[in-house]
Amino acid sequence: MDVTPLTGQVFEPGQDGYAEEVAGFQLAVASRPAVVVGAETADDVVTAVRFAAAHDLPVSVQATGHGLTAGTEGLLISTRRMTGVEIDAEAGTARVEAGVRWGAVLEAAAKHGLAPLSGSSPDVGVVGYTLSGGFGLMARKYGRAADHVRAIDVVTADGELRHVEPGSDLFWALRGGRAAFGIVTALEFDLVPVADLYGGGLYFDTADIPAVLRAWRTWSAAAPDTLTTSLALIPYPDLPMLPEPLRGKHIAHVRVAYLGDGGDELVAPLRAAAPALMDTLKRMPFSDSGSIAAEPPNPHGYHGTNATVTQLNNAMLDSVVEHAGPGADVDTVLIVDRLGGALARTPEVPGVGWDSAAEFVVRALSVVGDDGIGPVRQAHAKLFDALAPWTTGRLLPFVYGEHDPAEVARSVYPAADLRKLRELKPGFGS
Repeated sequence: MDVTPLTGQVFEPGQDGYAEEVAGFQLAVASRPAVVVGAETADDVVTAVRFAAAHDLPVSVQATGHGLTAGTEGLLISTRRMTGVEIDAEAGTARVEAGVRWGAVLEAAAKHGLAPLSGSSPDVGVVGYTLSGGFGLMARKYGRAADHVRAIDVVTADGELRHVEPGSDLFWALRGGRAAFGIVTALEFDLVPVADLYGGGLYFDTADIPAVLRAWRTWSAAAPDTLTTSLALIPYPDLPMLPEPLRGKHIAHVRVAYLGDGGDELVAPLRAAAPALMDTLKRMPFSDSGSIAAEPPNPHGYHGTNATVTQLNNAMLDSVVEHAGPGADVDTVLIVDRLGGALARTPEVPGVGWDSAAEFVVRALSVVGDDGIGPVRQAHAKLFDALAPWTTGRLLPFVYGEHDPAEVARSVYPAADLRKLRELKPGFGS
C-alpha cells in the first residue's frame, strides 16, 4: 500500500515508532493497524480519513488510549501530538486540540482562577472523556462535561472538517456518542470560576469496610450539590512504593471533592465511623485535584463495567463486600459514586441522554492477568447479577475494555436517543 499521500507522521508495522504509537494506557485491548498516522494538524486527520475511504480501511482514533474498547486492523489516527490549549479568561472558556490531557487544561485555567469539569485523573484525554459524557469531580454542582461544550471541530466520514455548534444533530450526537460520528480535532467548552476546593480521602482498614459503607451511604444521601463523593474498595498490593499504612491491605477509600466552606465539619460523621489509616483531606488548589483519587499512572490491562442503581440497601452493600471485597474471586477495585444534584437536572443544551434519575453508580474494574479476561467477566457478573433488582442502566464513561457494542448501546442510552443515533448513523452500536 502506497502511504505517500498521507501527511503527519506515518508508521507501518515493523517500523521504528510503530509500537509506541499503537500502545495506549489500556493494554488489554490489542490493536494491529495496517498504518498509523501521527496527526499534527486537523488537515492531517482530513487526509487520513480520505485515504482510508479510498482504500476501504476502517478508521479508529486514539489520544491517550485510556478508553480503548476495541482494536483496529485498518488505519489508526493518533492525535497525541495535537496539544494546543487556549484559554479565554473573559469568556470563561477553553479551546483544546484532540491530544490534550486534562493536566494541561488544569494548569492553564488555574492561572485565571478557573477550572475545567475534569475527572479524577489529569492524565486522561479531554476529548475522549468529554465525548463519553464526562463525569467529573464537580459533577453534582455543574453536571456532565459534555453538557458544557460550546463548539466542536470534527472530521466526518466523508473527509470534511466541520465546525458544529448547538442546534445541529451532529453536535448533539457527538456529546455522548463517542467517536462514532467523526474524529474530533478540537473542542471549545466552558470553564467554571473555581480556584480551590476541600478534597482528599479517608482510608479505612479491612475490618471496618461494612461500617464505613453504611456510614458513607447515609452521609452522602444528604450531600449538598457542592459535594461530589465516591467510595472505593481497593486491594492494595504489598509494594514499597505505596504508603506504608495501606500496603497489602484491602481498604475502603472515601473520596471527597467539596466546593463549600466548613469541610472538616462536613466530613465529621465519616471520621467518626472508624479509625482512619490515612487522612489526606485538606484545602487544595483545584489544579491538584488529581491527588484525590490517586489513580495509578502506569499503563496496564483492565476490564470494567458498572450499573446505575436506584438505592443502596443493606442487601446491596452485603453483595458488594461479598463479590468485590476481601475474599472475592478476582481482585476488584469497586467504586460507588453518589449521583444526583446537577446530574439529575436537564442541562441548557442536552447531549445524548443517560439515566439521570439514578441515585448511585456502582462500578467494578479488575486487572486482566495471564489467565485472560474470562475470570474477570465471571467475577463481575456475580456482583452485577446480585444488584440487578435495583439496576436501571449503565454509564458509558465507566465501561472499560472489550464489550459487545450492541449490549452496551442498549444499556447506556435511553431508547428514544438510541433510535435517533441509529437514524443519524445506521448500525450505530452494533
